Amino acid sequence: MNIPKRVVITAHPKLTEAMQEAKAIAAYFGEKGMEAPCGSLNDEDLRRRVKQGEFDLLVAVGGDGTMLRAGHLCAPNHVPVLGINKGRLGFLFQADLQGWQHTIDMLLAGEFWVENRMLLRAEHLRAGEVLSTWLAVNDVVVSRGQYLRPIHIHASVDGQYLTTFVADGLIASTATGSTAYALAAGGPILPPELRNILLMPIAPHLSVDRAVVLSEGSAVTMTVLSDNGVMSVDGQLPASLAEEDRVVVRAAEESVQFIRFGDEGYFYRNLTAHMNQNATIGLPR
Repeated sequence: MNIPKRVVITAHPKLTEAMQEAKAIAAYFGEKGMEAPCGSLNDEDLRRRVKQGEFDLLVAVGGDGTMLRAGHLCAPNHVPVLGINKGRLGFLFQADLQGWQHTIDMLLAGEFWVENRMLLRAEHLRAGEVLSTWLAVNDVVVSRGQYLRPIHIHASVDGQYLTTFVADGLIASTATGSTAYALAAGGPILPPELRNILLMPIAPHLSVDRAVVLSEGSAVTMTVLSDNGVMSVDGQLPASLAEEDRVVVRAAEESVQFIRFGDEGYFYRNLTAHMNQNATIGLPR
């Protein structure tokens, strides 16, 4: 990828500090002779301009949720995302102790590479009719709604019956999402370049309790056998599912692109930094 010439700076609309930082970053680009519009990720004018192809880079300032929103906007429009972390976790970010000024300097010097990560495409079907279609960076979750009883989910892979989960829910995750909800549910961590779907049950009750990693290119169909189902994509507001509704999840044609620096080992350095946040790690026994 060439050095970006048309940059837009966005921030989480509810994080005042992130918005202030975004303005400072825009001003820094200005000092470098580059005009960089700045606004909220909810700004409809900026979103329209991204969709019309006016920019070749979007800088997202916030936390992992901000990166998810940026990915939803940018992936269909083939715009890479550079994340500046102002959140708490930052699994999607590449930590730089020297600050964002150093990151921008490296970007403008061409010292970066573009990482492509798989997205999921999810279809919600009822009686054979597609009601809605979604793109997911992290995961698609089919789960019980407001009632506490477990949900029954018939799962098939490429048309072949896999099992029926009796659980609080079932996560269909990308490798990116393997460090999100799927990790909290006890799932494995997948390298970010993998294009496999990870299936992870949530609190299974006397049913399959292990993660399943599907072959690359496989699709999973989750059929709700209960009347208390909902689906959620990347943690967004859930949509109700009726009994016998199906949610079909497969790899999307689109990919989300993240700007990275240095070598590809950043993922494992980030991973160990996050997983070693327990204050007792490293202390003598």
